[in-house]
Amino acid sequence: MPESVVMTREEIYSNVREVLEEALGVDEDEVTLDASLTADLQAESIDFLDIVFRLEKTFSTPDRAFKVEPGELFPENLLENPEWVVDAKLTDAGMNMLHERMPHVDFSRFQEDRDVEKVAELITVKSIIDFVERKLAG
Repeated sequence: MPESVVMTREEIYSNVREVLEEALGVDEDEVTLDASLTADLQAESIDFLDIVFRLEKTFSTPDRAFKVEPGELFPENLLENPEWVVDAKLTDAGMNMLHERMPHVDFSRFQEDRDVEKVAELITVKSIIDFVERKLAG
């Protein structure tokens, strides 16, 4: 049975920062823990695919693949489910789904507005680090 990869949070942060610098063409000093991928680092949906690819490559080892499933790191296909979104706002069921699928994201500031267009703004550098840390520990 493969062992969990042991990395410090600082090592994960360093690797995530490098991934984001390369994928988004941003400077190291822009990749702060609170930086939103879309609002601060100008990531677009096409960039999310590149980020996932680079994370998988960076955190995979010869003994263990680091695989990011669709919708696990970034929200996908929210508008396609009428139980999750009504009038461009997330329903309670939609919020529950996001909390369940994306425990690495802090949705507390989003609870009131729930505008589906703003979900991506909640993905921060810290949330990616939290995601990687959880995934490596699992």
